[in-house]
Order: sequence, then C-alpha cells, then structure tokens
Amino acid sequence: MHFVPYLHEQILSAWPVSVVVLLIALIGAGIMLAWVAVVALVAVWAERKVSAHMQARLGPMYVGGFHGWLQTAADGLKLFLKEDIIPAMADKWLFIQAPVLVFGGALLAYAAIPFGPKLVVSDINIGVFYILAVSAIVAIGIIMAGWASHNKWSLYGGMRTAAQFLSYEIPSALHLMPVIMYAGTLNLGEIVQSQETGLFGWGGIFGWYAFRNPFLFLSFICYYISSLAETNRTPFDLPETESELVAGFHTEYTGIRFSFFFMAEYADMFVVAALSTLLFCGGWNCVLPRSVQFVPDPVVFVLKCSAFIFLTMWLRWTLPRFRVDQLMALCWKFLIPLGLLNIVGSGLWMYIFGQVK
Repeated sequence: MHFVPYLHEQILSAWPVSVVVLLIALIGAGIMLAWVAVVALVAVWAERKVSAHMQARLGPMYVGGFHGWLQTAADGLKLFLKEDIIPAMADKWLFIQAPVLVFGGALLAYAAIPFGPKLVVSDINIGVFYILAVSAIVAIGIIMAGWASHNKWSLYGGMRTAAQFLSYEIPSALHLMPVIMYAGTLNLGEIVQSQETGLFGWGGIFGWYAFRNPFLFLSFICYYISSLAETNRTPFDLPETESELVAGFHTEYTGIRFSFFFMAEYADMFVVAALSTLLFCGGWNCVLPRSVQFVPDPVVFVLKCSAFIFLTMWLRWTLPRFRVDQLMALCWKFLIPLGLLNIVGSGLWMYIFGQVK
C-alpha cells in the first residue's frame, strides 16, 4: 500500500497487522469511491456541455451559477430521492445485486491505477491483468440485470452485452501484448517508467510506446476502438439502443439503482482512458523530457485522461451506431487478426533492432 506510508509506519507498532491492513484497505476504498463520484459528476456535466456546443445550443446554464455546474449534482440528488421500483415478475435477488456488481466491478479497477510514481492504492505486479479481470465483472452484472428484469428489451440488451463484451475482450488483450513485450512487466508503474526515455535516449513524447514503432501505434488505435466497445459507448452502444430497446438492460431500473449503472459507465470511461495513457502515452510523463518537466505528475496524468474522455464524448456525438453484424465483423475480421499481426510484428521489430529483453 503506497498511498498512506506515513500512516502505515505510525500505527503498525501499536495495532495488529491485520487491523492495519483492513484500515488501509478501507481508506483506499473510500478514496476510490470519492474519486469515482467526482469523475461521474464532472464527466456528465462535461458531456452535456460538449454535446450542446456540438449541436449549437447551450446545455445546463442555471443551476449553481456558472454554466450550470451543479446541475449534475441536483440530478443525482433527485435520483437518490426517487422511488425504488422492483417489477413484480422480476427475479428480485438478481435484480437488486446486478447494479451493485456493475458498479463494484468498475470501482475495483481503480485499486491498481497509479496516478503518480507512488500514488496508487495497491502497487501489484500484475496490474494490467488485474484490471482486465475485474472489468469483466461489469459484463456479468449487466447480463444479470437483463435477465432479472423480466423484460424482453432488457433481455435483448443483456444478450447483446454478452456477445459484445466477450468478443471485444480478445482484441483488447491482444493489442496490449506488444506493450507488455516491450516493457517486460505487467506492473503499470514500471511500464510508465520504461517510457521515460525512448529511442536514442530521447525522452518526452519520443519515449511513449504509441510512437515507438508502427506496430505499437496500430495497437494503440485498435485498443482504443476495442475499449469503446467494452464500455458500451457510441458507436458501440448496442446493449442500450434507445431507438430499438427503450433503454436496454437497465430499462426497468429507477432511482439510485439506475444511477449505479450511470456512474459505472463514466467510471469505466476513466479506466479506459487511464489504461490508454499509462500503456501507450507515457502515463504521468509530459511531452517534454523528464528532466525539464515542471507540471506535477498527477496533474499530467489526469489531463491526459481528460483528453481521452473528451475524445470519447466527441465520437459519441459524431458517429452513427453500428449494426450488430458490423459490430461482430469489426471484431472478428479486423481487430483480432490485426492484434495477432501486431504481436508478431512487434516481436520481429524488437529482434531486428536488438530490443529483446
């Protein structure tokens, strides 16, 4: 546990180790929950403003004063106070547990995301694998929600999620492999450190894996496309298509349970942006060499993640939605073959240029 070393040292001698570990875990969980809440509030407000300006309108303007910055908080309070309705024919136990599972899966991923060299809840040596694993819990929760609602539209949305998420998990993992091959580790902090210097000892943007060779750049683009499909964002939002399935898997959810799905979507957006930043774009390393970087590491990291989130919003309000057959074809006919090609190409590139570890 790296985020509270002082606390750990001060109380370790006075309390049993199990109590210390539990206390630190609870503090870490509280910090992650607070961060997810802030990300959701800011991202929802930002998406409203981004979409509004793209459509030549204003968006929220009044609640809270400056550009309606408290509108999302007011909407969250409204959802919290609304009646919680469970359909009579629903599987009550699964219906209740599904939003908790979805939000919990999104929250667990934050434990391994480093915001700086030592600013991480749990600095585990298989960070990439851990995030990919716990992110799959979200899909399980969505399938549970679709099944338990006893609604045909929700069931369709759940089945689409099963097909879409399980399909796009494969190219996501394949396109992360070249980075792991170069870095020689699954630890996210060490992957970022390996990008401090690049070819010929140059730092800054020349050290980022996205620009090390053509295969890594292609992996970067393909991973980002795959991650959009995993987070159910347009043009891959087939599990909740309003024009076809009302609201998809969460059609029957109201109040605070609905807000769990809503928050989980934006929490997943940040996780995807964080992975793209950490693995391909230098993490907390600025575009300038490390020796002349004057912006604090967490600020650099959050700014890069914000840029990816803005890009995700931009694509949502620009591109039309894929059909189901197009979605599957993109995965199995293009992204997976390209993932295998990038692994082989990156291996050959490393061997030819003497970069094999």
